[in-house]
Amino acid sequence: MVSLPGGEFIMGSNKGNADEAPAHKVRISAFLIDKYEVTHEMFRKAQLPNPSRWQDNPNKPVERVRWRDAKQYCNERSLLEGLKPGYDEKTADWDCDYAANGYRLPTEAEWEYACRAGEAGPYDFGQPDKLRQYAWFADNGAERTHPVGEKKPNRWGIFDLYGNVSEWCEDVYTPTYYKESALMDPHGPPNPGKDVKRVMRGGSWKASADMCRATFRQGQQTGDSDACFFTDYCGFRCVRRASPGELQQLRGNSR
Repeated sequence: MVSLPGGEFIMGSNKGNADEAPAHKVRISAFLIDKYEVTHEMFRKAQLPNPSRWQDNPNKPVERVRWRDAKQYCNERSLLEGLKPGYDEKTADWDCDYAANGYRLPTEAEWEYACRAGEAGPYDFGQPDKLRQYAWFADNGAERTHPVGEKKPNRWGIFDLYGNVSEWCEDVYTPTYYKESALMDPHGPPNPGKDVKRVMRGGSWKASADMCRATFRQGQQTGDSDACFFTDYCGFRCVRRASPGELQQLRGNSR
């Protein structure tokens, strides 16, 4: 995982799609985020059924993963590592305990903060003509997933944020949420109770360059009630909070 410091950034864009506006200030607490998208090898350790279309390489990201499958993986990974699970499986929505030290999906704000890596533009590396160096997307993806980490990481050392597979976030998706977003660690709007969509972020092997922008948003049905839900471009990565002791140890190891 990569340890990210807390910080403040401008989330969203006034130059993108309507649901990316208004651009607004957000503060994020420090957190840890997976350096890579969750792979088949990582998923297998949790002993969960793998729904992926492409399982020919253990280092490819899992895909066709439903939102709740991703949350179940987070809990199983937490238990394997002796951490407090981030989700309450006894609740209908598997409510998130943001204070737990176990794994969970990133909030939409955390995901964009990690992707932007301190930069203000649509890509942290500058112009879109460099996208091939950082992402598998429609122009070079050959209509399939690829092993994680083959392209360049962003400035904070995180791989495949711009492409390969799009990634589930924790938040409920509404196109107008940015008009009412909290300033500190926003968790998204409340669950409307029906026709719920969750946020999906990042480009994928089938995405256009425009869909790979750091601010591009998608709302996707979770598939929890639909056995025919298959999206072979949809994966995820995990985040978690770290204790002060863990952060100190991580910083020491990185020196």
